[in-house]
Amino acid sequence: MSTQTLIELFGTLFQAHPWHGVAARAKAADAFNAFIEIVPTDAVKYEIDKFSGHLRIDRPQRFSSICPTLYGFIPQTYCGTSVAERCSTRTNVQGIEGDGDPLDICVLTEKPISHGNLFVSATPIGGLRMIDRNQADDKIIAVLEADVNYGHMRDIDDCPAGVVDRLKHYFLSYKQQPDDPARKVRIAEVYDRVEALEVIRRSLADYCERFGPPADREVELRRLLRSR
Repeated sequence: MSTQTLIELFGTLFQAHPWHGVAARAKAADAFNAFIEIVPTDAVKYEIDKFSGHLRIDRPQRFSSICPTLYGFIPQTYCGTSVAERCSTRTNVQGIEGDGDPLDICVLTEKPISHGNLFVSATPIGGLRMIDRNQADDKIIAVLEADVNYGHMRDIDDCPAGVVDRLKHYFLSYKQQPDDPARKVRIAEVYDRVEALEVIRRSLADYCERFGPPADREVELRRLLRSR
């Protein structure tokens, strides 16, 4: 059985896991797939269940913090040692660790999208280097492919400063409870497209180190099928 036949067969039988079963790269040359978990109208924060691949309610948004963009992650990425090393080097902060999650992405679009649990094709233009306690928690900023208002942007300098400020405010405040001590969260750097692509490259390498190269799964699947 050819590789393509095997892929088509399993594609008709099973839905791919959003994190592990879909490639990071989209069809367009500069674009990546982004699985959207939450949209700006959500009063509940949804998050991927890492085992099943389904969305689950992480928590209700108890206060006024609403994510200003589409928000999710790039599949087959992982924030591990290589992403943490980049964060440590760029910020000169020692002891940084990866947060153990797929790489977060914020996708700008003019269109109101009513719900998450979907994939979009997005082009990175920059990112926020966020440090949550001692963990690297980068947020890639991207634009929806072919979007009328944002689709032409190719670097963070093309993005209105107010949009970036809104994202910074959200990520610095959305976990903060009124009566709790201030969380040790900071945005150490707003970076450009070149750096965003480097962070993505490192997250892809971290994924392969943590879960193995995705291409190897076909080999393992064939071995299992032959052993039956």
